[in-house]
Amino acid sequence: MNPTAGSDPILDCAAARDFERGWFEGNADREWRAMQAAGRGVGRHLLQDMAIANLDPAAPAKLLVLVGKGHNGGDALLAAIEFLRATPWQVEVGFVFGQNRLRPLALAAWRELQQAGGSDRVRAVRREAVEATDYAIVLDGVFGFQFRPPVATEAVSWFAAAQRCNPRLRAAVDLPSGLDQTGAFAADFTYATGILKSPLLGLRHAGRLRYIDLGFFERETEGTDRVVTPAILAPLRRLRPVNSDKRTYGRLAVIGGSRSYPGAVAMAVAAALHSGAGNVSAFVPASIAPALAAQWPEAMWMGCPETEDGNLAIDAGITIKQRLDRAAALLVGPGLGHEPETHALLADVLGTSSLPRVIDADALQPELFQAGRAARILTPHAGELQRIGGVDTGAVVVQKGPRTIVHAAGHRYHVIEGGPELARGGSGDLLAGLIGGLLATDPAASALAAVQGAFWHGRAAQCMAQRWGETAVRNTSLLAELNGALRA
Repeated sequence: MNPTAGSDPILDCAAARDFERGWFEGNADREWRAMQAAGRGVGRHLLQDMAIANLDPAAPAKLLVLVGKGHNGGDALLAAIEFLRATPWQVEVGFVFGQNRLRPLALAAWRELQQAGGSDRVRAVRREAVEATDYAIVLDGVFGFQFRPPVATEAVSWFAAAQRCNPRLRAAVDLPSGLDQTGAFAADFTYATGILKSPLLGLRHAGRLRYIDLGFFERETEGTDRVVTPAILAPLRRLRPVNSDKRTYGRLAVIGGSRSYPGAVAMAVAAALHSGAGNVSAFVPASIAPALAAQWPEAMWMGCPETEDGNLAIDAGITIKQRLDRAAALLVGPGLGHEPETHALLADVLGTSSLPRVIDADALQPELFQAGRAARILTPHAGELQRIGGVDTGAVVVQKGPRTIVHAAGHRYHVIEGGPELARGGSGDLLAGLIGGLLATDPAASALAAVQGAFWHGRAAQCMAQRWGETAVRNTSLLAELNGALRA
C-alpha cells in the first residue's frame, strides 16, 4: 500500500473553492446531500469529543449554535440534530446576520432542525440573551473558507458574548470563523468538512483538528501536504493468511535501555509487541534484563555486557551481531543514554548491518543515523530535529510535535489524531515501538510503516482521551486502546 492511498490532499482555500465548484457543478441536490453528511459527521464527532471535556450527554444542558449565511451555518444546524437524537439537551440558535439573510440550503437546514426538535427543544435567541445563559457547548458555523477579513462587527459581538457565557467546549465547523483575526472565534475543536484547508495547520484558534471525509477524493489524488485518514490502517484490519506463523510477520530487534532509563526501552518493546510483529528481541544491559523480562515475557530479552554506568558496552557488539541474522528490522535508541562507548557500539552495528531501521531518542546523532546505507526512519521531536539538521536527511522523518508530520518521498503526511493527552514522557517511545514493529512486518515499506504507526498511535491516544480525559491518564494506557482504534 502506498501511503497516499491512505490520505487526502490538503488544499488552500482558493483551491478548495475551485474543487468544490467542479465537484458540485451547481447541483443543489448534490450540495444538500453533502451538507447533510457534513452535519451528521460534525454532530457525531462532537458527541464523541464532548467526553474529553467531561460533559455528560445524559445530563440536561444547552447547545448554542452560531449561524452565518451559508453552508457552514447549514452544517452546524444539521449537526445539532444529532444532539437532539442522542441527548436531552436544548438547542438555541444565534443568527449572526439575521434569519432573513440565510441562503436556501442553510434555511432548509434550519427548518429541518425545527422539525426535529420542535419549539420545546429548539429556539432562536438574541445576542443579548446569550451572556445570561449557561451553555455547555458553543458551535460556530458563521464563516466558511471564503471568509475575507476583517471580522464583521456583528460577528465580533456574538463571539464575545459566546465567550463570556463560559462554555465548557467551543467547536467550529470547517474553520474557526475569522481565522486568527482580531475578534475571531477561538475553538477547542475544529471539524474540517470534506477538505482539510491549509490555514488550519498553523492556526492558533483551531484547537484540536478532526477531518470529516465526505468522499470528495474517492480516487487517489496528488498533493504534497496530505491529511492521513483511517484508510491507512485498512491492511491491518484484514484477516491474516491462515497458514502464517510468527516468521511471516517479521522479527524486530530493539537496541537500547540503560540502568538509568529502563522504562523507555520497556515502553518501546511493549508497543512493538502490540504492532503485529511476529517476534520482538531486545538487547539491553544485563542488569535490567530480568526485570524487563518479568514485565513483558513475550519479548526475548538479551542481557548484554554493560559499562560501569549501566549502559551498553562495546563488547555487546559481538552478542548483537550474532543474533541479527534472523531480524527483519532494527529499532535503536530508546533509553540508550549518551555514553561515548555505547554510541561507538551502535555506530559499528548500524554501519555493518543492512537491516532497515528506526532511529529514536538518544540515537538521533548524525554519526549514528548516517551509518550504513540501509533505509532509515528518524523520529525526532523539535529539539532533536534541529540537532540532526532538519528533515532533509535522506530518510523518512517522523516529526513529533502537537501534530505529527511524516516527511517521506516528497510528501508531508499530517497526522491530526491525538492531542494534549500525549504531552507527557513516554509518548515517543510507544510511537517508535509501533513503527518498528510495522517495519519488521514489511521491511520494504518504510514510509508506510511510519505513516501507519503515527496515525495508529494518535488514534489510540484520541480513544484514550475520549474514555478518560486528557489529564489523569498514563501513556501506557494507550496500549489498551490500540485494538479499539484499529477496529473503529
